[in-house]
Amino acid sequence: MSESVLLDTESTPLDLRLSDAELDEVHDHVTDFIAEQVAAAGAEGAVLGLSGGIDSTTVAHLAVDALGADRLRGLVMPGSVNTDENMSDAERVAEDLGIAYDVVEIEPIAEAVYDALPGAADDRMAESNVRVRVRAVVNYFAANADDRIVLGTGNRSEALTGYYTKYGDQAVDCNPVGSLYKQQVRQLAAHVGVPRDLVMKTPSAEMWTGQTDEAELGLDYDTLDAVLALHVDGPLSTAATVRALDVTAEQVAHVDELYESSKHKRSMPPAPDDLSP
Repeated sequence: MSESVLLDTESTPLDLRLSDAELDEVHDHVTDFIAEQVAAAGAEGAVLGLSGGIDSTTVAHLAVDALGADRLRGLVMPGSVNTDENMSDAERVAEDLGIAYDVVEIEPIAEAVYDALPGAADDRMAESNVRVRVRAVVNYFAANADDRIVLGTGNRSEALTGYYTKYGDQAVDCNPVGSLYKQQVRQLAAHVGVPRDLVMKTPSAEMWTGQTDEAELGLDYDTLDAVLALHVDGPLSTAATVRALDVTAEQVAHVDELYESSKHKRSMPPAPDDLSP
């Protein structure tokens, strides 16, 4: 029995785990996808921002399987709010996989933006989003310089709730794990050999000191995944979801609000209807 099926799911409202055979299929499908995206772009390889979190770590493993370590370039981009532990984990992932990587301190770049509009830096979310967008600029600078594409690290749970920065961490060329819920990303990570301490690490975008994903989302990921799977992606009504998962109607409504309010992030910027005669 692989480690992937040993993850603790006793408190999970809905078990979204895949079988070992399904995980093998997902692995092959995603690695083929990465290779195809690079080939379709006529690129030499890929660039990946490494945060020390489970999503970027999983994508790193898959990209090495797809392309080889020599065709993946890692970027570790600490800011003032990033913990030493996470940055150390990011470098550890690169070194374990044999990926060439650069450490780029983004705070001086972000500070230049804050200085340009001093008053805006009083808004914590606006300030945090600058750091995320700076990383996107650095990713593309490296990708353009090396004739590579930028790999994203977003998962389905984040996409459906809008839990990302517009033109920031979703400013990428493709999202290899974008069709997987967070619970499934953890399982795939274990399946491809990501160390267990990284698999079970508390998710944090590190937008500010002490920030965690689940606190900002207002739900733990397992509950969020379950509501998304049955109610947003699935056919169940609010009442049926409450009964099936033993969650509250308020929790389902919260997920609905996250989904509805973030639709703009999942669409191209709108333009007026064609006015040509």
